[in-house]
Parts: sequence; C-alpha cells; structure tokens
Amino acid sequence: MDFILDLFKAIVYGLIEGITEWLPISSTGHMLLAEQVLKFSLSPQFLEMFRVVIQLGAVMAVVVLFWKRLWPFCADNGRDSGAIARHLRWPTVWLWLRILVACLPAAVLGLLLDDWMDAHLYNSVVVAVMLIVYGIAFILIERRPRAPTTTKMPRITYRQALIVGAWQVLALIPGTSRSGATILGGMLVGMSRPVASQFTFFLAVPVMAGASLVKTVKFFAEGNALTFAEVVVLLVGCLVAFAVSMLAIRFLMDYVKRHTFTVFGWYRIALGVLVLVVWLVSAAGSAAGAASPTPTPLPTPTPEPVMG
Repeated sequence: MDFILDLFKAIVYGLIEGITEWLPISSTGHMLLAEQVLKFSLSPQFLEMFRVVIQLGAVMAVVVLFWKRLWPFCADNGRDSGAIARHLRWPTVWLWLRILVACLPAAVLGLLLDDWMDAHLYNSVVVAVMLIVYGIAFILIERRPRAPTTTKMPRITYRQALIVGAWQVLALIPGTSRSGATILGGMLVGMSRPVASQFTFFLAVPVMAGASLVKTVKFFAEGNALTFAEVVVLLVGCLVAFAVSMLAIRFLMDYVKRHTFTVFGWYRIALGVLVLVVWLVSAAGSAAGAASPTPTPLPTPTPEPVMG
C-alpha cells in the first residue's frame, strides 16, 4: 500500500514540477507546501535527491520542443565530412556560447554554496519572503514604460547573457524561482518577454542537468543506494514532469506574446502569504504540543506472538 501511495505522490510532485518550473512562480514554494501534505514513506535522503533530479524530466521537455534550435550540427546528407566547421550551425553555436556564459556565475556559486543553502535557507520563512519580494518586483517592472531592444534570440549579447546569469545566482535562494529571476533579469537588460522566456528555457538545460548530476553523485557518495521502489518513484516523477512541462512551456510561450507577467506577480504574493500562514499554524501547533504537560507513560504491554 505504501508503494502505491508513493507512486500517487510522485505523480503529484511531477505535476507540480512540470507546471511551476517554467512559470515564474517558484517550484520550491509549491514543493514545500506539497511536502506538508504528501510525505513519502521513503528515506529523507532520497526525497532530497528526488526534489532535484525530478527536474530532468522538465529539462527533457525543453530539449524535445526546441531540438532544432538547440542542435548545433547540420545534416551531412552523405557528403564528404571535411572540416567540422562546415557542419556546424554557427548561429546555434553562438547561442550556446551565450548560454554557457550565463551559466558561469550560478555554476561556481552553486557548487560552493549548495550544502549551505540546503542547511540554512530551505525553510518556509525564506521561501515565503522571496515569493512575495519577487512578486512585487514583477508587478513594478511590468508597470514601468519600456521598449525592448532585443526581440530575437540571435541578438542577445554576451553582456546581456552574463547579467542574466548573475540574476540566476539569486535563484539559489529557495522561493526565488529560477525562471522568475532570469526572466526579470532578461527584461531589465532589454529583452522582450518571449526572448527572455525562451532564453530562460535554454539556460535551464545545462543548469538543471548539472544540478541533478551533483545531487545524484552526492547521494551515492554518502553511501546511499536506490531501492527498486525508489527507482520506480523517480522514473514516474520524471515522466510526469516531462509530459506536463511540454504543455506548460507551450502555454507560457503563447501567453507572453499577448500578456504581461503581472498576474504571476500577484499569484506569488498570494502564495507567499499562504506559505507563511501554513508555517505559523504549524509552529503554533508545535509550540502548543511542547507546552502541554507530559502524559504519564502507560505500562508497556507484553508483546503477543506474531503469526506468520
């Protein structure tokens, strides 16, 4: 029965990941709420790894949807191979160079601060505050008059890519939203909403794949091993995240052509308040339990023989 319930929970987590990873509303905030209700019967070490590795399913949706934009090689069509430069799609190569530049800040700081962030910042208060702060930021930025200077992906400069990468560093703080931070950064340096959103999708491929690899290596390096049930739960979560991400990405790319991000800002504020309320109720319940007098322990009954 526990295994069936864990599969159901993996499906729910996959739904949450697939939707919230790409919309700028913080997957961490939603995961934190889900963890208050849907607790796995599996080990805490697995849950910590699962929370990150499930992102691989979401990343694969980007690869599938934008394969032609991301694959840097031309078809050979049976011709003589010659120099490799002749078989490269150089606009895509330049795009990947910009993506790698944008990855550098978060890659360096992420490796250095990963454990510290998990130990000190993965809590309800930090998540709630960041949800509200970036929700306000979206509303304020959308209200300012602006005319985007970069309306096509090939026109993204290395300077813009590096600044977006610096904004991505802020997403190391839980509740910020990686997509939210990078979209805001892109808009502030002159990118249009569609360009900022698509660059965020592309940037997610190396960032999230790298984060998943780091978590997986740490999981096994600490002496952990995956059981059959954990492997199935992880695969189910990734598959659901992949399927839902396909729909979420298509929705967002269509949405930003005609609408602003203001609605997401208000949603973040409401979610941040909800996270705070849940935390306060939980804290009050814990305090009440600690303040109540300790009941007198009952006598330990004699154990009955267990029938096989």
